Parts: sequence; structure tokens; C-alpha cells
Amino acid sequence: MSASSPRFAFRQQSVIPGFGLTMGLTLTWLGLIVLLPLSALFIKTSELTFERFIAIVTAARTLHALQVSFGLALVAALVNVVFGAIVVWVLVRYEFPFKKVVDALIDIPFALPTAVAGIALTALYAENGWVGSLLAPLGIKVSFTPLGIVVALVFIGLPFVVRTVQPVLADLDQELEEAAASLGATRTQTLVKVVLPSIWPALLTGFALAFARAVGEYGSVIFIAGNLPGVSEIAPLLIVIRLEEFRYADATAIATVMLVASFLLLLVINRLQRWAELRGSRNA
Repeated sequence: MSASSPRFAFRQQSVIPGFGLTMGLTLTWLGLIVLLPLSALFIKTSELTFERFIAIVTAARTLHALQVSFGLALVAALVNVVFGAIVVWVLVRYEFPFKKVVDALIDIPFALPTAVAGIALTALYAENGWVGSLLAPLGIKVSFTPLGIVVALVFIGLPFVVRTVQPVLADLDQELEEAAASLGATRTQTLVKVVLPSIWPALLTGFALAFARAVGEYGSVIFIAGNLPGVSEIAPLLIVIRLEEFRYADATAIATVMLVASFLLLLVINRLQRWAELRGSRNA
């Protein structure tokens, strides 16, 4: 058989052998870790009748839990995009004492167990805590409220934005900003017309990662949320409650809704990211 056989025309030839083995291992691992659990989720949900499924997912408690999870995850992701971009700008464009220490602190939510983060945030923002005691006279209550959930989600989502945007901004040629300034552009115009279009796809990616992480967050939220049904109960906690009640089909129905909704939202965000990349390449 000749080396140019069309049998292998679908892949680029490589001097390193093993494509078939590595591709087989990749698909097997992907199937066991991702596809099999997701398939089991849908199979378990299929045990419910359509009427029962609709009744579960449209129950007042379920709808409110989904609203809390997705709504507050969206708020936290937007907050992280804004303040994460500011943090990245400071880390990349300025030199200051203990810069490496500050840079390392960004990764603490990655290493810290979520339960520990939840306990620490609850103690910190409780009415008798260091921060909560300062907010209480102003009538602001954080712990055991939806605001506390936002605080926890911002904490665990910030590194995703910072670490996604940081290398992009670091690679951005500052001569472009100097050229814009030499042509009479103000600092705001340079930021909006030069810097922001270059890092916009990375910001969207960071937003998507922070949002996806926040939607499924459990450990850090249950301690600071208060977990009151109809007030601060999140969907992952409701799923755990249904499992403890041995209502497995109900739990999988709620999980299926979360999975489908998350997939659709991430699909939209990825399309927006692709659009931003194409627009940036045309304007380059």
C-alpha cells in the first residue's frame, strides 16, 4: 500500500507513530468519564413520564432553585469579568512590591477546598465577623442571603477570568497603544478601540468558565447561603436533598435541566467568542 493511500487522507501524516492507539484511548477515556455518566443521567430521567417530568421541573421550589443558581451565577460571572479585567491590567502593566505574592494569591480558590472557603467566607461576612460587623450598621447582610451566594461565586470564579485574560494582555504589543496615542487618541479611546477588541475573546472565555464553575458550585455556597427554600436554596443542594429522600428520578430530572440549560448557554457564549475572534481578525 502506498504512503499516499486515501485510507489515511483524513489525518496529517506524522513522524511519530501511534495515532490509532492514542485516538482509541482518548475516545475510551472520554466515553467513560463524560459520555457514560451523561447517558446514565438521561436514561434515569427517561423513567419518568413526560407529565411527571414537567411537574418536577416546574414546581415552585425547583424553579426558584434554578433561578437562584443560574441568575446568581450570571451576576457573579459578570462581576468577575469587570474586576478580573482590572486585576489583570494591574498585574500585567504595573510593577509594585510583592507583585508575585499578589499574583499567587489569585490561585488560592483553585487550591483551597470549597468547604473551607465556604466556612471562611461565612465567618468573615457574618454579622459578628470582621467584614459583616462593618456592614451590619449599614443594613447590609451578607451571610445566609443570596448576596452571600454571589460573594462565594465571585471568590471561586475570579481565577478563571484572570488566568484566561492575563496571557493575552501580556502578549499584546504596547506599540499599538503608543501608536494610537501618537495619533491623538485619549487613554479611554485607546482602551476601548485597541485593547478591549484584542482581549474580548479571552474575556468571553473567562466569563464562560466562571459561569460554568459557578452554576455547579456546591461546597462553598451551602455554608454561606442559609439554604432556605424559596430564598437562598441552590439547585445542586435541591438535587442532594432529593437523593437523600431516595427520589432519584426527581434528582436526575433537575440535573438534566441544569445540564441542558448550561450546555445551551455555553454554546451561545462560544458562538459569541467565535464571532469576536472573526471580527478581530477582519479588523486586524
